Amino acid sequence: MTASPFHLGWFCNGTSVPAWAQPFSGSIGDDWQDAQIFVDLARAMERAKFDYVLIEDNTFVGDRYGDSMEVYLKYAMQAPRQDPMIVATLLAQATERLGIIATAGTFAYHPYLLARMAGTLDQLSKGRFGVNVVTGTSDRALQNYGHDGMDEHDARYDVAEDFVMAMLSLFDTWDADAVVADRRTSTFADHTKVRQADHRGAHYSTRGPLNSGPAPQGRPVISQAGGSPRGIEFASQCADTIVAIHATPEKARDYRERVRAAAAANGRDPDEIKILFGIWPIVGSSEEEARQKADDRVQLAMDNIQIPLATMSKSTDIDFSTVPLDTPLGELDLSTNGTQNFALYRERNASLTLRQAVAREAGGAGPSVVGSVEQVADQLERFADIAGGDGFLIGTNGVTRRFISEICDGLVPELQQRGLVRTEYDHEMLRDNLRAF
Repeated sequence: MTASPFHLGWFCNGTSVPAWAQPFSGSIGDDWQDAQIFVDLARAMERAKFDYVLIEDNTFVGDRYGDSMEVYLKYAMQAPRQDPMIVATLLAQATERLGIIATAGTFAYHPYLLARMAGTLDQLSKGRFGVNVVTGTSDRALQNYGHDGMDEHDARYDVAEDFVMAMLSLFDTWDADAVVADRRTSTFADHTKVRQADHRGAHYSTRGPLNSGPAPQGRPVISQAGGSPRGIEFASQCADTIVAIHATPEKARDYRERVRAAAAANGRDPDEIKILFGIWPIVGSSEEEARQKADDRVQLAMDNIQIPLATMSKSTDIDFSTVPLDTPLGELDLSTNGTQNFALYRERNASLTLRQAVAREAGGAGPSVVGSVEQVADQLERFADIAGGDGFLIGTNGVTRRFISEICDGLVPELQQRGLVRTEYDHEMLRDNLRAF
């Protein structure tokens, strides 16, 4: 195989709470408000030379499954969920080189507010901050912010595009050398290098300039996860890194080619966009142990099938408590809110019943990556060789310190030994590290 070196990111699902009842989860159930597990995670990522940790978010308590909040609160499913911007501030303070990307919904902010927050966090982290821009997947989330509900799928991206353009125009209101701090002339900032943004879009307007000053990166890193044609068009215009989930390396390769073509059509260098493919690896000291872990996950999903079904209900706005479990997915008439993830889920499981699909996806939404450290490294190398992607975003359903160690102290050293991931950071700032290779 001839896979080139690739980047690593960590998908932090915003909270440690889902792991509260898992083996080796310690006292998470009692200490879920304590931020120490996030600090431990970030420092482990930094020791392993990850490019970044992406803090996912969800801004509402689910109630779509069975028209009730019961299952969501009983099993700590995406609730409680702490604000990622606050967690990002903590992680920036606890680390020195790791990139920190926090998720923000365009429905929850005005561009000026988010630009000011992101610029400030970029300053506090010395150029290591990024924003994962999302459009929302549920009416419930928008209703918490005073909206009636979501717009149609493509219209959400129209709004997001205007939002990001407004935000970027605000970052550009300060030249990098605007702050001169010249004691001789008693001049802190050169006013000729600061300007108004005067953005006037279809959905947002902002005058500017930002009053927080220039960000070390100029513009903090922008992350996106657009999978639909409209989402790809949006991401190709503004994203520095894109998160994507595809079950096979061939589909991942096709997606990457579409993104790169769209970037070129928009006048961008495709190499400026780093696409990280989501994986949920199951690592054991042996193949047998890893397979047993995978089997245990499937059994847990089957024994508590309402958990994966409720998760899909929350993200698709379909009440899966009313959907037949033993009818092939391809035969079911399921109308969603336009979320691309479920469209891909249905596509790859079309011949399976809903029950069978839940079992198949119990290990995570990405490709099946199971085995010993060496076997998982083989699988990632093979995937990268075929997909030609830029790296992987590693996640799990409920993070524990044991899983962190399996990845950072087990898998990553094997990847480093093969020359597949970095052994040291090349630069101080996040965007520079992303573009190092």
